[in-house]
Amino acid sequence: MNQMSMTAGKAVDWSAVRGDFPLLERQVNGRPLLYFDSANTGQKPRSVIETVDDFYRRHNANVSRAVHTLGSEATEAYEGARRKLARFVNVHPDELVLCSGTTFAINLAAYSWALPRLQPGDVILLTQMEHHANIVPWQLVAQRTGATIEVAGITPDGALDLDALYAAMTPEVKLLGVTHVSNVLGTVNPVREICREARRRGIATLIDGSQALPHRKVDIAAIGCDFYAFTGHKMCGPTGTGALWARKEHLAAMPPFLGGGEMIREVRFDGTVFNDPPHKFEAGTPNIAGHIGLGAAVDYLDALGMSQVEAREMELLAHLNEELARIDGVRIFGNAEEKAAVVSFLVEGAHAHDLATLLDLEGVAVRSGHHCAHPLMHFYGVAATCRASLAFYNTHDEVERFAAALVKVRGLLA
Repeated sequence: MNQMSMTAGKAVDWSAVRGDFPLLERQVNGRPLLYFDSANTGQKPRSVIETVDDFYRRHNANVSRAVHTLGSEATEAYEGARRKLARFVNVHPDELVLCSGTTFAINLAAYSWALPRLQPGDVILLTQMEHHANIVPWQLVAQRTGATIEVAGITPDGALDLDALYAAMTPEVKLLGVTHVSNVLGTVNPVREICREARRRGIATLIDGSQALPHRKVDIAAIGCDFYAFTGHKMCGPTGTGALWARKEHLAAMPPFLGGGEMIREVRFDGTVFNDPPHKFEAGTPNIAGHIGLGAAVDYLDALGMSQVEAREMELLAHLNEELARIDGVRIFGNAEEKAAVVSFLVEGAHAHDLATLLDLEGVAVRSGHHCAHPLMHFYGVAATCRASLAFYNTHDEVERFAAALVKVRGLLA
């Protein structure tokens, strides 16, 4: 990180932080880029880019397969990234399976933990606001086991209906899957309370943390879940990175999801002895450079301080909400009491894709579509929304520029 970006214990120089992100210097359609799509993927600071580049230039080798210097360097950097991630979320490194991201992580839990255990009559409980990655794997498992899926609803303002959720926690429920932060609504769910209630009823819990780790301090040990999945590319790291945390007893009992090299201790034609967790679940050559880059992203976020990151983004969100409130015809989806810096919206009489296309002509990058959350779109009775998602590297000037661009685009579509 630029050493001028911050001083420990003092206010962060956010303009210097912004300078750490090379892509934000781009122009799009002849205008300075305004990137309001961080819920889709986060931008990468120079330190992450340089770390990946340095690995390929100076250390490139496979991990855990060579005694030569490069192999030892690659292995230490890769396992060092695992340790950094574990500290970042307050878990033991041996409980952290490195993988390509949340989708793979949830599939790993679904196929290695749920598939061997569920049977007809069992229930998988999900919520109305889940991303497809926390729906489709459970549908596939349910089809193969005879289990069923039930869904806990939300309130019109986009909060979980906790009374309904707890009422749905019947003895038949074996697993609850719930997002920590909604990628569409920004709703921050009280996952610690939810996991406590599930644990009292003997229900295992899986938390989708994709939208939480980039924006707030996450202490998995304090949450008390059974599984926690997250993605690296949303938290300033490279794509194709992430992890599944699972309780040690689950990892010990779960069979491997994939078979091949690295995840074995000994292979004979009459049988195989698997490696210890987490390596038992990491078959084949991993995304070495990517995860080393994710370790650098953790270093960067740690230096900023996640409390500083969250406070900055809440300031920007408050400003964005003020600006949008001044624009006639704007409908906001999700006004829960506790929210991350995500605003899904529509403008009266305009299609979400038309809005996003015209905003792009103004240099503004927002997401449009169903956001991999079809059931949530059905709940609100819309086919798609636009989504403006902020990060700590955005500015108040950008919020005002975004509002001005939206007013201009609204006029074109009127």
